[in-house]
Amino acid sequence: MLPILTALVLAVGLSACAPAPSPAPTPTGFASEEEAFAAAEETYRAYVDALNAVDLSDPETFEGVYAWTTGESNSNERQALAQMHGDRWSVSGETILRAFAGLEAVPEQKSIVKALVCSDVGTVQLVDEFGQSVVSPDRRDVSALQVTFEWSTVTPTNLAISSSNAVEDDTCSSLP
Repeated sequence: MLPILTALVLAVGLSACAPAPSPAPTPTGFASEEEAFAAAEETYRAYVDALNAVDLSDPETFEGVYAWTTGESNSNERQALAQMHGDRWSVSGETILRAFAGLEAVPEQKSIVKALVCSDVGTVQLVDEFGQSVVSPDRRDVSALQVTFEWSTVTPTNLAISSSNAVEDDTCSSLP
């Protein structure tokens, strides 16, 4: 018993002499603009995957969308998905990201990243509880959005979508 007690006292005594671990550095942004754009694209792809997994009859499936959004975008998603659920709409088809182009990033700061995305929504259908389409007949198959991403400590990419705004429809034809 004495050797165990001596070992315990010695271990406790030595640990008091060890230097305190230094705190982990806090993230300050991305190493480069390219890294910021890559994280933004990964974020948007994860968001599209979450959108494609939504079942409007099951609000638990909305959580994936909320996880990739913040601020205005999160509020808009919550309102839209709750409304569609309440109206008993259903969704089918998939959104496909066709193009992603980084527009602006300040890598050395907790970044706000801006990008242009082109999403193909041609197969996405929304119908009301009576099976009638609620998709505008004027909707284009490919839509262009300017998306803003903000630093996030809760996503694996360290970015979340904070806003998105439609841009000229022919913008996507000029992207690769």
